[in-house]
Amino acid sequence: MKATSSLSARKSLETVGTYAALILISVIMLVPFLWMLSTSFKEPQDIFKYPPRFIPESFNFHNYAEVFDRIPFGSFYFNSVYIALVVVIGTAFFASLAGYAFARIPFAGRNIVFLVLLSAMMIPHEVTAIPMFLFMRELNWIDTHWPLVLLPIFGAGGVFGIFVMRQFFITVPKELEEAAMIDGCSRFRIYAQIMLPIAKPGIATLTIFTFVTNWNEFFDPLIFINTRDLMTLPIGLSLFTDEVGTSWHHLMSATVMATVPLLIVFFMAQRQFIEGVAMTGLKE
Repeated sequence: MKATSSLSARKSLETVGTYAALILISVIMLVPFLWMLSTSFKEPQDIFKYPPRFIPESFNFHNYAEVFDRIPFGSFYFNSVYIALVVVIGTAFFASLAGYAFARIPFAGRNIVFLVLLSAMMIPHEVTAIPMFLFMRELNWIDTHWPLVLLPIFGAGGVFGIFVMRQFFITVPKELEEAAMIDGCSRFRIYAQIMLPIAKPGIATLTIFTFVTNWNEFFDPLIFINTRDLMTLPIGLSLFTDEVGTSWHHLMSATVMATVPLLIVFFMAQRQFIEGVAMTGLKE
């Protein structure tokens, strides 16, 4: 009886310790976000006051409106949203097709081709930047959005998507395919009507990774875009820093608005994302 009580008490202590550690980690991770949110409402002279105050003495909502006056923030926002959506849709479509082929369709050299594809993720993006720039210049696509759309879909991001979708399709029972083939379904019909609906968790996982990566992309827009109206949000945020200094209250207000789509996408796909991570082999 005593042994059972001590074991129960030990488990309770372990549970309390686990939750306490998780709460502590959550607080540490939330502090920068809360400070950003607080700073976005502060007057410039109140940002670096000591001791620091999380709650502003007065909430200045004009900071958000002034962001749109200082830079074409609406254009940056629109550019980032539509580029990210196109990249997500394109990556999900092509990666799911290729992932299904690598997982289910036997062909000569399948594993070798897959390994060669995976090796593309090992090449640093900076190594291919100059060749890609010269290639896009030959196509007259410099200062257009074409490089920002096509390179993520068919580059390392697309290869990562193929890996995610392949790992997911491998977990689907083969009996579903065999039954569909007996009924006369073609490969594409099996993919479209059977595999894709089942693959929602995998697609959600890929959507979150792709959207976050593309939304935060700074390097490619910096290389390929010259016209201000074609710039994306990461480049736009850098405009609040100049030779005189950084306009911190405007920068934080713009960053808060830039963070909102990331939160929306994550919370919309959170449940499928967790399920997808467990089923695609990304869980340690």
